[in-house]
Amino acid sequence: MLTAKDLREKFLNFFRENGHTVISSASLIPENDPTALFISAGMHPLVPYLLGEKHPAGKRLADIQKCVRTGDINEVGDTYHHTFLEMLGNWSLGDYFKKQAIDYSWEFLTSKKWLGLDLTRLAVTVFAGDKDAPYDQESHDIWLEIGMPEERIKKMGKEENWWGPVGDTGPCGPDTEIFYWVSEDNVPKKFDPADKRWVEVWNNVFMQYNKTASGYTPLAQKNIDTGMGFERLLAALNGFSDNYHTELFLPLIREVEKISGKKYDEDNETDHIMRIIADHVRAAVMILGDDLGVVPSNLDQGYILRRLIRRAVRYARLLGIDLKTRVTIPLAAKAVEIMKSAYPELERNKDRIFEQLEAEEARFELTLEKGLREFEKSCRDKKLSPKEAFVLFSTYGFPFEMTCELAREKGINVDKKCFMEEFQKHQELSRAGAEQKFKGGLADHGEAVTKLHTATHLLHAALRQVLGPHVEQRGSNITSERLRFDFTHDKKMTAEQIKDVENWVNDKIRKNLRVTSRETTVEEAKSQGAIGLFTSKYGDKVKVYTIEGASSEICGGPHAENTGTLGKFFIMKEEASSSGIRRIKAKLE
Repeated sequence: MLTAKDLREKFLNFFRENGHTVISSASLIPENDPTALFISAGMHPLVPYLLGEKHPAGKRLADIQKCVRTGDINEVGDTYHHTFLEMLGNWSLGDYFKKQAIDYSWEFLTSKKWLGLDLTRLAVTVFAGDKDAPYDQESHDIWLEIGMPEERIKKMGKEENWWGPVGDTGPCGPDTEIFYWVSEDNVPKKFDPADKRWVEVWNNVFMQYNKTASGYTPLAQKNIDTGMGFERLLAALNGFSDNYHTELFLPLIREVEKISGKKYDEDNETDHIMRIIADHVRAAVMILGDDLGVVPSNLDQGYILRRLIRRAVRYARLLGIDLKTRVTIPLAAKAVEIMKSAYPELERNKDRIFEQLEAEEARFELTLEKGLREFEKSCRDKKLSPKEAFVLFSTYGFPFEMTCELAREKGINVDKKCFMEEFQKHQELSRAGAEQKFKGGLADHGEAVTKLHTATHLLHAALRQVLGPHVEQRGSNITSERLRFDFTHDKKMTAEQIKDVENWVNDKIRKNLRVTSRETTVEEAKSQGAIGLFTSKYGDKVKVYTIEGASSEICGGPHAENTGTLGKFFIMKEEASSSGIRRIKAKLE
């Protein structure tokens, strides 16, 4: 039996031995990215470096990145979809390319020193080519040279063998995927990827194009982006066709069995529900336990978190678990225990995890019975109006998606467009806008974004000057129009404090201070007074941006060359974000 710990260590050690620097996972909350609610792929935090910016840890990297995929929430319930997942990745930033990447993947999978998989149970796909990019003959020939039989190499289109961009534009390219036969049945001579007994275990992405508004152009720097779903790989290596049989999920499933009195692996519908509960609580734990963790709300990441928790609770009721029985806390305790060795932040933040789960489940319990009665009443004529759906949201806390699920179970369709109109009338969360964020992607590095990013450094320093050194960044979101900055502070700022912060920032802008950068170690950067909350994703070496006489901060860019180009800084709003966290929205004029 290969444990999760063994697999993580083997993967990272293999790439260490092959000259890669191991970097830690970035936060689940995107830094300075208005287009994505969560990090959804291993490449997401590294896009600036895929586009050519120099990474302080070098050209060869390896990591295990935390990801949340909101688009998969409705798919969860089968044996292999997850809302939270880990992505194993090795990266070449303009260094090695196809031949070496394929060789690395083959060696790790088949060498007795590493995973030692049976060569006869492996098959691959390659990009078939289309109007945007040619057939990947090179990868096909490399696989033949390695010894892969022709009948085990399958050409596939862009839908299957192309990765990226994250969002509408950005780095992307063809990929070659490796599949493993997990069944005890005889391995077929010819590879058919439609047969679900073939499970994808490796994806080599060749980042050689940049998608722009006008089409695809070759990247000046060719990159390798490997992505492997950790949960799926662990299951396959241990002979499981169900990811929920692995140590990552089975203790959670057993806890659901204990609470509900039902058994897993005995009833398809019960299994489906148990998987949803286990997945959603685990994902909620990882979101709440992140050092930039958000709390349940009706906005952005908080909306997704609330939806996950309430969906888990609602499905628990379908198993017959009574309203007075807490569901999330015992499962969360198991999830923390399973994941904390890989992600120590869960132990640091476990009090917040349990407090928020307890509070959100209690809030939902207060309204769930009444809300379900209201739903049943509204559906008596086999219809549910957008206005009634909105009442379920605004009064009873039913996420719109939950109302749609309940309606579908009764064969009722809810008009989403009309619901959105009702939503917007009441100035609630614009889900249409939020859904654009779910696509993922990074903010452009245009002039406006660059200036606002530089301004966040000045704002951070100003807040520490005015409010005190307890102020630490807890999140940042930048569009071309404004910046949003979350920070630790337990009181509403006074009008005088807001004005003092504005004046401090504008004074530094007027002085036209130079912005410089240098590469150093994390320890040295901190000993010299640099601040930074996102150090883990950079590795042992980091980039420090200094604004002379004002700020020194570990960061990844982009930045203006001097402060004089920024314009006038103006705070539009200061408000609470969550307990102990304040939020400032500001702009440059």
